[in-house]
Amino acid sequence: MMLGKFFLMCILALISTSAFAQNFSPATIEMFNVLARQPNDLARYIFLVKTMPTLPAADRPLGMQMFASTEDELGLYNEALRDFPLKSHESGDIELPTASDWKMASAGDVITGLAAGRRIVMINEAHHDAHTRQLTLELLPRLRAIGFNYFAAEALVSEDDALAHRGYPIASSGTEYLREPSYGDIIRVALKLGFTVVSFDVENSSLQEREAGQANNLYKKVFSKDPHARLFVHSGYAHIDKAKGRLGNTLPMATQLQTLTHIEPLSIDQTQFREQIPSVMDAYQKLADTFEPRQPTVLVNRATGKTWSAHPDLYDLNVILPASGSGAVESGYSQPANIVNDMVRTQSMLSHFVNTQRPEWLSLNDERVPLPISTTLCKVTVPCVVDAHYTGESDDAIAADRYAFLQGDMVSKLYLRPGNYRLRAWDIRGHTLSEQNIEVGKR
Repeated sequence: MMLGKFFLMCILALISTSAFAQNFSPATIEMFNVLARQPNDLARYIFLVKTMPTLPAADRPLGMQMFASTEDELGLYNEALRDFPLKSHESGDIELPTASDWKMASAGDVITGLAAGRRIVMINEAHHDAHTRQLTLELLPRLRAIGFNYFAAEALVSEDDALAHRGYPIASSGTEYLREPSYGDIIRVALKLGFTVVSFDVENSSLQEREAGQANNLYKKVFSKDPHARLFVHSGYAHIDKAKGRLGNTLPMATQLQTLTHIEPLSIDQTQFREQIPSVMDAYQKLADTFEPRQPTVLVNRATGKTWSAHPDLYDLNVILPASGSGAVESGYSQPANIVNDMVRTQSMLSHFVNTQRPEWLSLNDERVPLPISTTLCKVTVPCVVDAHYTGESDDAIAADRYAFLQGDMVSKLYLRPGNYRLRAWDIRGHTLSEQNIEVGKR
């Protein structure tokens, strides 16, 4: 369960450059050095909890992003939203849709219909918000059924040549984002459906070089080999944009791929309007209060039938995800109050919560079954992580689901598809605390 090669290379590249040394404090550089040596995700979490308060205020947003991503990988989804409430700012004069002019529609249904005549579909995610992976899981079988045959995932790396033969991702298949169970499920499902799964990200490059490199990789791996290919891309944030804007003066990956292929992508945004925990009366909350979505939702104009995009020059439609359900947070670390960053909300430092409810979207519309778990699996050792691995997959496979217990005497749930699993609890050193084989039946 060592840290991935991609993460190590990125950190080492950062600390070896003079720009990094000039922009970050010695304490932050040391944090990256020590973080890269942590043996597993739980050890990363504990290290960051202890280290974050010691960082200069200007350096904390980057640290908090890494911390929230680690929470996401440990199944602490609501905390990840609370601890890094990254949101896109909208101008004060933006005109939000009204219920009188717009109606809700299933994002899966609408996107499948729009994709029928397209060659490239792109959807984005917020890396620390696993809820933005739910719709991709829903779209994979739908797009495969209408002829899409390639799937590209940003979190994959190019070194895992055995991925397709093996049929499931392992820890070394990608970056740390891939360790989150929903992301692993995306790759597993894509392979099972018969997609040719490709990586396309590039390492150790400037923003412009990365956008160009991603586009070039997709062209070389897909369209130069198969001119009739139909490609579904899962990427982060503004990589999917079809014009300059959210990346400043940099041409986004989607724009450059369109130039290379002469194919305009259908670009779907999930990051512009996202839930905040605790909730705030922002654009997302106004949309949620107006339309009350219960599934990934798009808005369709009642008169014209067109889908709503807040920025149609950048992307084709916005997806509005429902609130997490309980809106609860489990337990952990809350941001220092003196973060200097206008994208990050201030909160009190080291606030701890104990509420092990997990968000309702994890059931994937009842495709997954809740399995009760408790700290009895940890044999009185906390913190500990409980992993569920498919029987027949290796120990380094991405877990089907996982949850980190941070305090003793607690209960929670894993969400698992019907099937056979190995249930394993392990501690901060990676040592097994308990292990058993289980069968999960249908509801």
